[in-house]
Amino acid sequence: TSIFKDSRITNIATLYDTPSGTAVTVTFELCGQQFMAISAGPLFKFNESISFIVNCDTQEEIDYFWATLTSEGGEESMCGWLKDKYGLSWQIVPATMDAMMQEQDPEKLGRVMQALLQMKKLDIAALERAHAGE
Repeated sequence: TSIFKDSRITNIATLYDTPSGTAVTVTFELCGQQFMAISAGPLFKFNESISFIVNCDTQEEIDYFWATLTSEGGEESMCGWLKDKYGLSWQIVPATMDAMMQEQDPEKLGRVMQALLQMKKLDIAALERAHAGE
């Protein structure tokens, strides 16, 4: 909640006698969307099948979320993906990415894909130049 504006923890509960022993659940809101997390010990681990997408309007937002979420042991990956210090996967992308990826012109889409595949942290200007054919 310290990373996202308009975010807060709404509830913390301790659960006893669960299959993993004692577990703690935390209910929280990020940008108005409610989530629940549970500390289930070794029974459940994060993997890439679940990720949070953060749509960013500016390069400054991409830079902020990228730096913050990879700090303290997080890991950069390719194509706007990263893992935070807990191993949770995030996609930090320009808000315009969906429109570029749904492009009907195969040449434009191909240029965007080639640019995207060369990046870790996404560069909005470079993706827009690729889309425009510059």
